Order: sequence, then structure tokens, then C-alpha cells
Amino acid sequence: MGAAIPWPEMTPSAPRSVAEVEGFVGLLVAACNDPEINATLERLLSMPDEKRKGLVHTWVSDLLIQEAPTDFVQAVACLMDDAVAEKAYEVIYNCRRGMKPGDE
Repeated sequence: MGAAIPWPEMTPSAPRSVAEVEGFVGLLVAACNDPEINATLERLLSMPDEKRKGLVHTWVSDLLIQEAPTDFVQAVACLMDDAVAEKAYEVIYNCRRGMKPGDE
């Protein structure tokens, strides 16, 4: 009997933090620079947690079906986390008012 052949890793290793997801940082920058993106994300992030999670899950599924760029899919998926969503809301709320992150 031959040696066992290891199965390839089917899922990429998860980033250790949201800061490592380049697309997430880009998404927040886009929200700060584009009032339409800002308004869309603000509506999403101001929803109750369970409703937001359901919409984000559906959005990620749609993005995967559409073969959207991986960085963008990962960025949107970050919004499933309650703490990340809360901080993202704070960032886009402040940048809409001309404040930079850390100015609070």
C-alpha cells in the first residue's frame, strides 16, 4: 500500500485581524471619499446585528456567485463581526463629518 497523499488546503488561512484585509481598509476609504458608498454602508451598519448579518451573508454569497475580487468579498465578509461593524460605522460616521480616524 502506498503512502497517503495529503489533501490540499481547501480554504485559505484567515487573516489574523481585519487590518490585514486590504480590501476592508479600501472599503472604508471609499466610504469616506464617496457619499453614495458612505450612505449605503451607514444604512447597512446601522441595522440591528441579526438583520445586518443576514444581509451581509446574502451579499457575500452574491459576490461569490458573481466572482467578485477576493479582496472585496473578504472586506464585505468582515462586516459580519459585530465589533468590526461597530468600528466601521464609527469610522464612516466620523469621516462624513470631516474627521479622520483617531481625531475623536
